[in-house]
Amino acid sequence: MFDALRQVSLFAQLTDRQFQWLSERASELWLVPGEYIALEGEPLDNFYALIEGEIEFTKKVGNAERQVMSFGAQTYTGHELILLDAPHHLVNVRAVKPSYMLKWNTDTFWEMFTTCPLITRDLLIVTAQRLQMLESMSQHHQKLIALGTLAAGLAHELNNPATAVVRGAKHLHKIFQELPYLGLKLNQRQMTKEQLLFLDNLLHTVIAHAEISCDLEDLLAQSDREQEVTAWLDLHNVPDGWKIVSSLVRGGLDTQSLDTIVEHLPLESLAEVLAWIEATLTGIELLDEIDQSSACISELVKAIKEYSYMDQAPMQEIDVHQGLQSTLTILGHKLKSGITVTRNYDRSLPLISVYGSELNQVWTNLIDNAIDAMSGQGQIRIRTARENKCVLVEIANNGPAIPPEIQERIFEPFFTTKGVGQGTGLGLVISYRIVEKHKGEIRLFSEPGNTRFQVILPTSLAETTSECHQSHQSKFILSDIGLMQKPSQTLISP
Repeated sequence: MFDALRQVSLFAQLTDRQFQWLSERASELWLVPGEYIALEGEPLDNFYALIEGEIEFTKKVGNAERQVMSFGAQTYTGHELILLDAPHHLVNVRAVKPSYMLKWNTDTFWEMFTTCPLITRDLLIVTAQRLQMLESMSQHHQKLIALGTLAAGLAHELNNPATAVVRGAKHLHKIFQELPYLGLKLNQRQMTKEQLLFLDNLLHTVIAHAEISCDLEDLLAQSDREQEVTAWLDLHNVPDGWKIVSSLVRGGLDTQSLDTIVEHLPLESLAEVLAWIEATLTGIELLDEIDQSSACISELVKAIKEYSYMDQAPMQEIDVHQGLQSTLTILGHKLKSGITVTRNYDRSLPLISVYGSELNQVWTNLIDNAIDAMSGQGQIRIRTARENKCVLVEIANNGPAIPPEIQERIFEPFFTTKGVGQGTGLGLVISYRIVEKHKGEIRLFSEPGNTRFQVILPTSLAETTSECHQSHQSKFILSDIGLMQKPSQTLISP
């Protein structure tokens, strides 16, 4: 085992006595390809030295397992998270090739620093390098997850109006084919000038009536009128009256107005007249539906452009409310299941100089976390206000509280309370760094039914949030939740 240990650069400078100490406390592992030595979410247990073979770090992202990094022979791992006092493994670790490893438990690992002090410097350097690599890869995965979530949401939001446009256009094509034919049939009736004038007035009247929206009471009354009109159509031998009755009633035609039509127009033209009116009303209704659906698609595209600040300079002056609203539009599919959003905006706030698309990432992370915290049922409250020379944005929810014992850790890289594969533990870290980049700060207040994140931003990067507050100590001796806490527990500031 001495020779095996000497192959690992970390131990190359140790004495024979130190090698003896390590050997006596080491356990051997022989791994086949695909065999795991650590699983994401499980407690930390060992420090490993890879003598032969190859291992890889993977992380579960959604339903897929993504590679983060891999290591060959004469390397070591496990120390990274032990040194950080992490509660569990952040990644899966498995063999890629047949591998031979040595392992030591965590107690022995800590003893190494006293027994083998020469390893300390290399361990710390490699730890920093690997955590940087792991964080970089995980941030990339986090962005891919966010992008996938937004893409899925937009696909969901776009599907309904796009389907309505396609369906409406197809039906409208059929209507346009029918209308000339119906017009020719009416022309063959050789109506008088007075009858044509009556017919023209009738068409304008039903079109105007159909454009008036109805409330629930009107809809219930409409159902009763449809039954009456259907009976009238059957009595007057109008073929397939049940197919056209809904449009006729929507156009304001009842049995009395139908009697008036019979009085002014030839009875034999009744079926053609009603079919012509129904086709015209249906065509107009389809055009309205296409117009509304197209407007909805246009609004979504506009929201995407505003959210991403497409074709705009990275740094610019923006209205913070515009970013909040476009973010809510992008996340609209997640808000429909049972979440209400209340807005309390101070519209007098000044424009702020920011990296717009990055700031929207902050709103996305905070709102998405609020949705997850409430399991899709509850209320999100968004408030904006002026705080001295700064702008305050508060995003709150009425879900469960964040336990006090983990409040200080929520901005730590990789820390998450979500299950394996459901979160990377980087959403709030990314938000923190974006706010830090803008010389701002993030506050957290949390009690059951009232969890609030406050983002404080200077109006320009030339200013700092120190100009917004008199002092952190005086402001946060007592937090809004009414509990005596240290400033660091209620304020997370760059």
